[in-house]
Amino acid sequence: MNFYNFKAKNMNGKEISMEEYKDKVVLVVNTASKCGLTPQLEGLEALYKEYKDRGLEILGFPCNQFASQDPGTNEEISNFCLVNYGVSFTMFEKIDVNGKDAHPIYKFLKKEAKGTLGSEIKWNFTKFLIDKEGNVVRRYAPITVPEKIKNDIEKLL
Repeated sequence: MNFYNFKAKNMNGKEISMEEYKDKVVLVVNTASKCGLTPQLEGLEALYKEYKDRGLEILGFPCNQFASQDPGTNEEISNFCLVNYGVSFTMFEKIDVNGKDAHPIYKFLKKEAKGTLGSEIKWNFTKFLIDKEGNVVRRYAPITVPEKIKNDIEKLL
C-alpha cells in the first residue's frame, strides 16, 4: 500500500486519484484559513512555483478540526486561498485528519510517519513529503516553514 492507492475530491468535487502524482514529489499539508500559520500558504505557493516544472506537487487539505479555524465552505476556502495568497497548487475539499472520520489519505500518512508525540495530527499545517514512488519520506511539524523543506525536496527531485 502506498500513496497512489488513495483518492480525494478536489475543490470542484472531482475525484482525483493520487496515481496522477506518480513520478512526482508530493508535499501534503492540512491547511486552515483563520490560523496564525495561514501565511505559510504564501511560502507553499513560492515552493510550488519554484519547483513545479521539476516535478513538485503540493496538495492542500483544508481542515476545521483545530480551534474551528477553517469554518467556511469549500468555495469560500478556495476563494480565500486564491485571493489572499495566489494559491495555484491543488486544493482538495475540507476533510477531517483525526478521529473516526479521518480521511483515508491521512490515516495512511499518520501510520507511515508518526509525529514526535504519536501519530495524531496536532495542528494545522502539518506537512508530509512523499517521494516519486509514493513513499512517505518525512513528516514536518506545523511550525516548520515551507522554505526549510527546500533541501529535502531538491534531494528527491
